[in-house]
Amino acid sequence: MFERISEGFHGVFRKLSGQGTISESNVRDAMAEVRTALLEADVNHAVVERFCAQVLEDALGQEVTKSLKPGQEMIGIVHRRLVDLLGGDTAPPGIMQVSPGPTVVMMCGLQGSGKTTTCGKLAAYLKKRGRSVMVAAADLQRPAAVEQLETVVRQVRDEMPGSSHVTFYSEPDKCAEYGKAVGVAVNVCRNALQQARAQGVDVLILDTAGRLHVNDELMNELHGIQRAVNPHHVFLVVDAMTGQDAVNSAKAFHDRLEVDGIILTKFDSDTRGGAALSVKEVTGAVIRFIGVGEKLDALEEFHAERMAGRVLGMGDVVSLVEKAQQEVSEEEAAALEAKMAKGEMTMEDFLKQLRTLRRMGPMKQILGLLPGLGPMLKDAEIDENQLDRTEAMIQSMTLEERRKPRMINPSRRRRVAAGSGTDPGEVGALVKQFDAISKLTKQMAGMNARAKVDAVKQMQRSGAMAGMMPAVPGLGGKGSTRTRSPKIKRRKRRSR
Repeated sequence: MFERISEGFHGVFRKLSGQGTISESNVRDAMAEVRTALLEADVNHAVVERFCAQVLEDALGQEVTKSLKPGQEMIGIVHRRLVDLLGGDTAPPGIMQVSPGPTVVMMCGLQGSGKTTTCGKLAAYLKKRGRSVMVAAADLQRPAAVEQLETVVRQVRDEMPGSSHVTFYSEPDKCAEYGKAVGVAVNVCRNALQQARAQGVDVLILDTAGRLHVNDELMNELHGIQRAVNPHHVFLVVDAMTGQDAVNSAKAFHDRLEVDGIILTKFDSDTRGGAALSVKEVTGAVIRFIGVGEKLDALEEFHAERMAGRVLGMGDVVSLVEKAQQEVSEEEAAALEAKMAKGEMTMEDFLKQLRTLRRMGPMKQILGLLPGLGPMLKDAEIDENQLDRTEAMIQSMTLEERRKPRMINPSRRRRVAAGSGTDPGEVGALVKQFDAISKLTKQMAGMNARAKVDAVKQMQRSGAMAGMMPAVPGLGGKGSTRTRSPKIKRRKRRSR
């Protein structure tokens, strides 16, 4: 996400870092490049002009801090304006809860925007946070829409974590003739609200039919639902991949319905980011959630400040920590830290952590949340299969071998390799690297933060993590784009 925009910003910051001061000429040149990058990323033209003018005004009126270089100063200016552009603090993320319930959420959007799946993701998000949910099928226009939603809700109920219940409401007899039921959905929503109140449900989600904003008959149906149930939230589901078309349709919906939140789907697949940067400025409605994958738990709260950091390659450590906290309890983390400090971490512990990491999302997405890694990952092809091989090798070990990897001799390596479909050399490398990491983590127990960072960098340069984690360009290790050390490169250049 935002690869094109990030690349444009980084080029500008690199140029400014070589300047002695921020001047009108170098800032204007820089903003001309930013403008081009934003337009190429399909950001709305009026938004681009306004944003560039604001940044230029801020930069020229900025008193440069003596401790900062021009490039660093410019990053701060752009970051502040990006936060404003993405919504700032205009609305808290997530869903406002009312008491007594239910909180009513009406979902609307264009056909094919991913609205029905997003209803399931929203239900999963609420279930994980202890909220009881009812999802009502009010899409009586599309064939099999009710059945699809019922399947999604069943998956949320059976597969997603959380103790609260998720129920499904529909009136199958009302959708016998699809396409001719305009207006009937109003009564379905009204009845669903009555059921939700009777059952004491915390949140009611209404899945309405997808429609074009120019279809007056269906838009009037949305107005009818809005008047009948008086929803607390009207969320518009928008496909981020459609760029300016998404923004234009969002504006039309907002003008007619007063949408109070946008949910951007396929956010992880949009390398341009034009919709995300334009939608708040054009529509006035803030982004509340983003869909970052196909799974039901792939829905994140949208935070303008964190997203601005991602755009500028500053990472998003807070979101990374939140992802980790959802998968690992404080007690588990403390217990593992204690074992690592004593050098007692086993392959079983590593396998557990590896599986936890994979539940957090694709490796490229997770690494992209770390400061400074975003630009490196632009064209990176991270081999997730390498994690599969590592997991298979550990699973092929006996319980004793997992606890004492050093006992894995050549004959045991051959057996583990045969059981995991790998090479004995890979098994040997895994054991050797695990031993090196175990020793390093024990040494790091008494280090300060700076020393720990240096130790991890040294471990990456030495390739100690090569067989255990996917390679990342620029970090060294097996499969990395850095195939020779810098010293070797310099020697070869001198010999020419």
